[in-house]
Amino acid sequence: MEKVIKRGIRRVLAVCLVGSAISAVAACSAKHDLPQNLIADDEGNHKIVNVFGPMEKSKPGVDNVARTAFDMTVIMAEEKLGLTVEYRTYTAENYQEKTYDDVTLDRVRNNMDDFYLLNPDCIQVLGEEGELLDLSGLECTKNLRDVVKAANTVNGKLVAIPQEIVVYGLFVNKDMFDQYNLDLPNTPEEFMECCRVFKENGIETPVGANRWWLETFVFAQAFADLYNGENTQAEIEALNSGESKYSDYMRPGFEFLQEMIDKGYIDAEAAYTYEAIEGEGPDFLAQKTPIVVGYWAAANADTAYGKPDFEMQVIGFPSSRGQMPVVPITGYAICADAKHLEDTKRVFEIILSDEAMKLYCETNRVIPSTKNVEVDCIPALEPLNKKMEENVYVLASNASMKMEQWGNLCLIVRELLQGATVDECMAELDRIQEESVRKGKE
Repeated sequence: MEKVIKRGIRRVLAVCLVGSAISAVAACSAKHDLPQNLIADDEGNHKIVNVFGPMEKSKPGVDNVARTAFDMTVIMAEEKLGLTVEYRTYTAENYQEKTYDDVTLDRVRNNMDDFYLLNPDCIQVLGEEGELLDLSGLECTKNLRDVVKAANTVNGKLVAIPQEIVVYGLFVNKDMFDQYNLDLPNTPEEFMECCRVFKENGIETPVGANRWWLETFVFAQAFADLYNGENTQAEIEALNSGESKYSDYMRPGFEFLQEMIDKGYIDAEAAYTYEAIEGEGPDFLAQKTPIVVGYWAAANADTAYGKPDFEMQVIGFPSSRGQMPVVPITGYAICADAKHLEDTKRVFEIILSDEAMKLYCETNRVIPSTKNVEVDCIPALEPLNKKMEENVYVLASNASMKMEQWGNLCLIVRELLQGATVDECMAELDRIQEESVRKGKE
């Protein structure tokens, strides 16, 4: 299993946050010793700030709402500061067989750009290496949501800020629950009972699953108390030192998944081959399965779950504390040695300002990373939104925790889908934690 985890981790982390701006990134083919600049840095007397991201600037006639919203905030900065933000992008023809994560790590370490859109693992690694600027002194950080600060702080430094918060939840067909007189589940036990009723009434697969997102069930059950209790920091420190084991936290979630597999509530064989939404989505929309995992923006997207023929609600995952949103955090980060450092900081102050956040989040209908901006959500998202407003959630990525979790856990769950035992999965989790603790002491 160890070889499988090491081989797959970078690919998983490159696509783990489908639905956010980084989601379009995938692995490609022929390695380069060092990534090459895609744009000549011939500034003349005109000020330029370089951003590296997964996609190019939007073009007229191209329907890409997420990128258009980011472009709007960039244009705002360009007009106010009298400079140009140049896009340097990850593309298959330039970075074959290298994931977005591979490329961003190289580029930041070699000071090739001014700021970057980073996945959680890169935020963690580069923050530990001191390659990212401490953003905590910027004016735009004063009203950030606590969830952002908690996830993207490394050694006391806030090293990345997203424009939106990506939240995962359970998308449920409320009509099917009503048909069988079922309340929406809060706890793992209630969830299992709902699945039992569906199965006994001829629903072949109560939970539509794909090979990427089943770890969300594990996170909700593992960390409900850690992130919503009184000893969060102490528990994190114990995990970082190895005093506590991630496997002790996560075993109940893996046993929960194994039970769903054993009882046929999840089709493990199909899930292992399914891509997110593309695999399980059609059965959910056709009302053949009542439950799928999805991210906030998928409820708004017509290409995902934006137009169901039934009443849909998006709720948190079952946990001992009730319905629990699961939140992995990406973010924009500034290279600590950025060539155009002061101008880049000014760009951040604008694109992450309340004014720009409001524009971005109203365009995308997503959760802003600042507490000062409120965005109306569709009725289907109200249950999840209420939890986030109450600061009830668990983090699936946390840069202050030495072991990367989202990608590693995804790959271990995929081993479970292929027949690995819970004990084998926990042994692999212990191995990864021991390795991270050892590296932390070097």
